[in-house]
Amino acid sequence: MTTVRHSLVALIAIAVALGITACGKDETAKSAAQPPAQSPPTQPAPAPKTAVAAPATPAAAAKPAALDPDKALAAKVKAALERSKAVPGQQIDVTAKGGAVTLWGTVGDPAEQAKAVEAAKSVPGVKTVDNKLSIVKGS
Repeated sequence: MTTVRHSLVALIAIAVALGITACGKDETAKSAAQPPAQSPPTQPAPAPKTAVAAPATPAAAAKPAALDPDKALAAKVKAALERSKAVPGQQIDVTAKGGAVTLWGTVGDPAEQAKAVEAAKSVPGVKTVDNKLSIVKGS
């Protein structure tokens, strides 16, 4: 009886081993016969939408300039030019970079040009003034 039991166990072990081996071969045969599964093409994610809200108050409009020191300085110089009675501030544009201010636009005579440069130099933070103002009679 022990011999029969050992034989039966041996036969079961062989059957299991053959089954496992056959399963592995079937998978290999299937994978060789079928092309590899491809993942569906991915679409790029849509860009996030950013809402741009108009500033509600003039103080809110000044905030972005306050974040950039060059823009803030240019705004201060522009305000100084517009406050000056001797300078046509609306006809002068101002840019700034690292304390260097450039004045662009037109003035009516050399005296207005000099007063615009002086008004710009009087603003705290202005290191130099590059005068690109043109003199145009009647400006």
